[in-house]
Amino acid sequence: MPTTVLVTGGAGFIGSHTCVELLQHGYEVVVVDDHSNSSPESLERIAKIAGRPIAAVHRADLRDRRALDAVFASHPIDAVIHFAAKKAVGESVEIPIAYYDINVGGTTALLSAMHAHGVHRLVFSSSCSIYGDATKVPLTEGDPAAPTNPYAATKWLCEQVLADTCRRLPELSVLALRYFNPVGAHPSGLLGEDPRGVPNNIMPYLAQVAVGRRERLSVFGDDYPTPDGTGIRDYIHVMDVAEGHRRALEHLGDENGMRVFNLGTGVGSSVLDLVAAFERACGRPIPYEVTGRRPGDVTELVADPTAVAKAWGWAATRDLATMCRDAWRFQELNPSGYTG
Repeated sequence: MPTTVLVTGGAGFIGSHTCVELLQHGYEVVVVDDHSNSSPESLERIAKIAGRPIAAVHRADLRDRRALDAVFASHPIDAVIHFAAKKAVGESVEIPIAYYDINVGGTTALLSAMHAHGVHRLVFSSSCSIYGDATKVPLTEGDPAAPTNPYAATKWLCEQVLADTCRRLPELSVLALRYFNPVGAHPSGLLGEDPRGVPNNIMPYLAQVAVGRRERLSVFGDDYPTPDGTGIRDYIHVMDVAEGHRRALEHLGDENGMRVFNLGTGVGSSVLDLVAAFERACGRPIPYEVTGRRPGDVTELVADPTAVAKAWGWAATRDLATMCRDAWRFQELNPSGYTG
C-alpha cells in the first residue's frame, strides 16, 4: 500500500477533504496547489482536524515541469491523486482554450514527471459529466461518453491520454473515478466548499444565500423533462468521495493498467429537491428565481454504483439531509468563508 501520496489540488474542496481522510489513515501527504481557486487556510485546517500536519506544501502550476521535478525529487512519492483542474461548466464554454490548456496540459505534464521519477500509481479525478445528456439512468461505466461542454471534454480527453499511456507503460496503474456531484462539508464545520468569487456550484451558492451573502439562487431552467422541470443530479457527500479516493489507493495494486469506476449514490435529486432539503437544514426559506438553461447543462445524471461496490465492497453512505446539514454548518461557522 502506498505510504507517501502526492495530492494535486490538495487545498481545494475535494482535495482538502481527501487529505484529511489520508492523514487520519496514516498516509504521509504532499500537496501541490496553485491556489487559483482555493485558500491556503484550508491546509491549516486539514492539520487541525487530522491531528497531524501535511508533510509538505508546494505552490506550483502543474504545467511548470521544473517545479514538478523539484517536488518529485524532494519526496519519496509512492502514488498520486490528481485533482488539480478548472471545473466550472459554464466558464468552460466561455474560455475553452484555458480549460484544455490547464486540465489536459496539467495532466500530461504530471504523467511525464511521474514517468521520469519512477512513480507508477495514479488516482485520477474524472467526472460524470463525460456521459453528457444521458439517454438512460442510472449510468454504468460502460455507457458511452458524449461530453456536452469543454470541461467534460477535457475530463474525457484526460481519460483517453491515461488509457493510451497505460497501454504503452504496462507498469502503470491508474484508477479514474467518475464522481457525480460532490457536496457537503467536513462534519466539524472547519472544511467546506469556499470558491473564490461567485460560486459555480449549487451547494455553496445555496449556503451563501441562506447566510445572507447572496440575494437569491438562480435555478437554471424549469423546462427539463423531469417531474418538477429542474435538472436531476446524483449528489454525493464530499467525505464519501474522499473515502472513495482512499479506497482507490488501497486497490491500485490489484492490477496494472487503466480502470474506471463511478462514485455516486444511485439516488437522483432535482434542483428543487436540493433547495427544499437545504431549507430544512438551515431552518429558513431560500429565495430563488428561475432563469434560462445554462449552456452545457444536461437533464439527468445518476450513477449506477454497482461496479465499485463489487470490486471494493464499498458504497457511499451519507444521505442528502446529511450533505445539507454539513454544508450549512460550514457556512454558518464561516459566513465569509475561510478568510472571513
